Amino acid sequence: MKMWSGRFREPLDREFAAWQRSFGFDRRLLHYELAAGAAHARALQKAGILSAEELTSILGGLEAIGVQAGAADSFLDDTDLDDTEAEDVHHFVELQLARRIGDAGYKLHTGRSRNEQIATSLRLCVRASIDQIVKDLAELCSAFVLRAEDFADAPMPSYTHLQRAEPVLAAHWLLAYVEMFLRDAERLNDCRKRLNRCPLGSGAVAGATLALDRDQMAAELGFNGATANSMDATSDRDFALEFAQALSLLAIHLSRWAEEMILFSSEEFGFVVLPEPYSTGSSAMPQKKNPDLLELVRGKCGRVIGYATSLAVTLKGLPLAYNKDMQETQEPVFAAAETILPMLPLCTRWMKAVEFELNPMRDAAQSGFMNAWAAATYLSQRGVPSRLAHEIVGKAVQMCMTKGCQLQDLPLDELRELNPAFDQTFYEALTLSSVLAIHDVSGGTAPTRVRSALHDVKSRIHALHHQTAIPA
Repeated sequence: MKMWSGRFREPLDREFAAWQRSFGFDRRLLHYELAAGAAHARALQKAGILSAEELTSILGGLEAIGVQAGAADSFLDDTDLDDTEAEDVHHFVELQLARRIGDAGYKLHTGRSRNEQIATSLRLCVRASIDQIVKDLAELCSAFVLRAEDFADAPMPSYTHLQRAEPVLAAHWLLAYVEMFLRDAERLNDCRKRLNRCPLGSGAVAGATLALDRDQMAAELGFNGATANSMDATSDRDFALEFAQALSLLAIHLSRWAEEMILFSSEEFGFVVLPEPYSTGSSAMPQKKNPDLLELVRGKCGRVIGYATSLAVTLKGLPLAYNKDMQETQEPVFAAAETILPMLPLCTRWMKAVEFELNPMRDAAQSGFMNAWAAATYLSQRGVPSRLAHEIVGKAVQMCMTKGCQLQDLPLDELRELNPAFDQTFYEALTLSSVLAIHDVSGGTAPTRVRSALHDVKSRIHALHHQTAIPA
């Protein structure tokens, strides 16, 4: 039985019926559809539409469907549970319920519309995905922090324009990625707050025609309350777009990390030793070890950005309220989440397994005039105007390039020819430890600041690990 066929005299074209069917992908929502159906059933009983016996029968039937399907993930692969008559997951539940408990199963749809059903189930799905992704991000951040603590005082070069810039602590470098991932978690949690309103009771567009207790349904499903406007509730996919866009930013951060690790693992850099469990060889060149996990992360992240773009384009021209186009908003959401979810634990394990070559990193941090800004700062602290100090040190660098030496190798008398502010203390100011220590500001790479940052970030990650999640 179709959910809408009473007004029609002709059946659907067979190919169109198959083409427009969404059960092949929205079956992922079964777990959430069953939970929402149970909440609606209890509201119907409270409104006097269902008897106590009918409520018990419906709840038992819904539970049986869930038991047969198993966990939501296993249901995805269990083709035996398919139903060729079902248009979508909502129709599937209705058909299955009626087959189990008889016509009483059809009473569950009293006072509701598929428009509010999909809006509710998709919110529940996105909410659960956010909770898992935030948990996985906390694990990833913890892995970065553990590695940062392994070599808290080890230096390395930093880069701007992919050219060596200044020495930093390797821990400071790794914490830069932690900041990115913590912002991603904040964005996802912020999205969660906005989506956590329940559309049940919105009907097709104008609101339910029965006195349903919307607050009760919202509370039962772990929402913070009911949506405020029925037209908005059934047509709102902001939460889906916001979720996909937050994942696209996360994907950008993961891709940047992967790219840098690929670069640093090359012989030209030699800072990273690729972990063999996440690398492969070449079918032609026996010596090769290729960064396959990193390259696949970089590649798959492009798809996530595409899903967010696809979703935005689908939504941009839709009038109020529900339109069938919205069926096309589900697959990008599922695909974005299903791309990120398996990726994060793999990245975490990669970070735990990777080896860092601290000696080449230290050597690189002491060459290439990376103490030049410290040299200019030295002059500035002795009263030389900053712009003039910059010019003087630039000339000193030119002298070094002619001589084939570093700034600390220049004789004092030659330096004093450039400016009399130079004295013997200049050489101590150019040592690696001094250059690192001079960046003694909040957020800087001075060792004391990095130790403080590690303590702070561990507290923020701990809060993520222990944040209270509303049950889906």
